[in-house]
Amino acid sequence: MSADVEPAPEQEEARRKEPEPRAEQADGPQGEQAGRPQGEQAGRPQAEPYGLPGKPLARGPFLFGLVGGLGVLTAIALAQMIVASLSTIILIVVAMFLAVGLNPAVEALQRRGLARRGAISIVFAGVIVAFALFGLAIVPPVSKQLTEFIDAVPGYITELSNHPTLRQLDQDYQILPQLRTFVTSTLGPSLATGIMGAGLVVLNGVFTTVTLLVLMLYFLGSLHTIKDYLLKLVPASRRTRTRAISEEILSGIGGYVAGNVLISVIAGVVTWIFLSIAGVQYALALSLVVALTDLIPLVGATIGAVLVTAVALLDSWPAGIACAIFFLAYQQVENYFIYPRVMKHSVNVTPAVTVIAALFGGALLGIVGALLAIPVAAAISLIIRELVLPRQDRV
Repeated sequence: MSADVEPAPEQEEARRKEPEPRAEQADGPQGEQAGRPQGEQAGRPQAEPYGLPGKPLARGPFLFGLVGGLGVLTAIALAQMIVASLSTIILIVVAMFLAVGLNPAVEALQRRGLARRGAISIVFAGVIVAFALFGLAIVPPVSKQLTEFIDAVPGYITELSNHPTLRQLDQDYQILPQLRTFVTSTLGPSLATGIMGAGLVVLNGVFTTVTLLVLMLYFLGSLHTIKDYLLKLVPASRRTRTRAISEEILSGIGGYVAGNVLISVIAGVVTWIFLSIAGVQYALALSLVVALTDLIPLVGATIGAVLVTAVALLDSWPAGIACAIFFLAYQQVENYFIYPRVMKHSVNVTPAVTVIAALFGGALLGIVGALLAIPVAAAISLIIRELVLPRQDRV
């Protein structure tokens, strides 16, 4: 009788709303495990067959030491590469330095209506002419003096052999045969080796000079492109200020190079006029030597003066004494009158910093370091004045 009783409508509605029990999915992970025997579940490979991973190797001492050792080896290799290519690096730096120094002359020609390519051609032709004149003024006197010395050697030996005292010494100690043996067996091969070495040095100097001129030409032609490319590496928010500071640094370097060349030209011209009046031989070559050595800060003018005075002394004592007096007077004029007026618009460096920078530059890179030291010191001084000191004032 109870089976014939229909359920109440409320009970039917409640039964419909109850959630039906979910069947085990045969294709799910749990369903597969539920449908498999216990032994088959135990034989199934787990998600981590070798256990949980340990600590990262970056925290281990072995990997830390390995990475540190590789870093040290990389630093040593880089240092060896820099040392091996130091001459090339110096050549590139000098070429860039000369290009920056000649850029004001190129821009001056551009302001007169010439295209930049034409202005670069004129400036580069002037540099080539200067090198050619220097070679033509130096090489013939040196070769002539060397030839005259070689031709005079037999006469010197004859005069020595005719001297009474030396003749007596030769009879007692056989000096001349020993001297001939020394010349033929030791001195001759040494001179031949020295001449070959000197020839290789000359060829190396010519190759280095040509390479320097080519690099300088390339840098001078692409100077604006190089500056724009390097400025793109600076964040956009600091690009304007960086451009202004870099332009001031480059203009200071250009002014320093132009001023230094002008001072050297003045020294060479004045020396040539004095040597011509004094009647010293090879006045043009000696004046070019003075102009070249005057480019070296601090000691260049003194080196040139000593060389020229020594050559003049070999010519005659009065000429040598006159040269010594002339250079003493001219260096005072150059140091206290010419140099301050020429350099007042180029670099802003105190004299003490100039001396210290030249000493450090000469100790590190020789003559090239002494030449580069003063503009580098001016650039560092500008950066400290424009960036470091204002930041320190805000702290």
